[in-house]
Amino acid sequence: MDSSLDIRVLHGPDIGPWLADVARLRVAVFRDWPYLYEGDFDYERDYLAAYAASPRSVFVLATDRDRVIGASTGLPLLDDGEAFRLPFRGSEIAPGDVFYFGESVLLPDYRGRGIGHAFFDRREAHARALGGFRWTAFCAVDRESDDPRRPASHRGNDAFWHKRGYRRSAGMTMQLDWNEIGRGEIPHALTFWLRPLEATP
Repeated sequence: MDSSLDIRVLHGPDIGPWLADVARLRVAVFRDWPYLYEGDFDYERDYLAAYAASPRSVFVLATDRDRVIGASTGLPLLDDGEAFRLPFRGSEIAPGDVFYFGESVLLPDYRGRGIGHAFFDRREAHARALGGFRWTAFCAVDRESDDPRRPASHRGNDAFWHKRGYRRSAGMTMQLDWNEIGRGEIPHALTFWLRPLEATP
């Protein structure tokens, strides 16, 4: 990584001073494919406040000379909303065994520099250090491969996630509504990817 880049890890209320920066970053990054999110800054800041309220949460921030250029979040699944826990009800995986990764957002100019791996490394290490978790998980929006809005140059993250040991769990899907560009507030399907959380190496 470039010497100007810094990765820092924050927890719980220590996240507070950075909420506005990460909210702006989420609005910018999620506007692109595949989310196409017509973001709202105030909503994003309120959403992120749930992480600040969880004492076991984690924020991994990537900064370039103190400018936030990437962020990655996580918290125990039981500390998130019911919509995120619902796909686990009746499954062999108990929600209390899962540490949930909220998102990884990174400005385009900084991709391909190893920051994505740093995000996963730090969050997985945090989940191990907390103890009591058997799985780490995140969810990704489902899009049709032939969607005409998909940029020709777009490269998905599936290969990267597989390299990290995550596998898509078909059928473990949740629904979230958000304001999509040109379509308004509509429901979206997101499917979970999971990985067993091994002991500390």
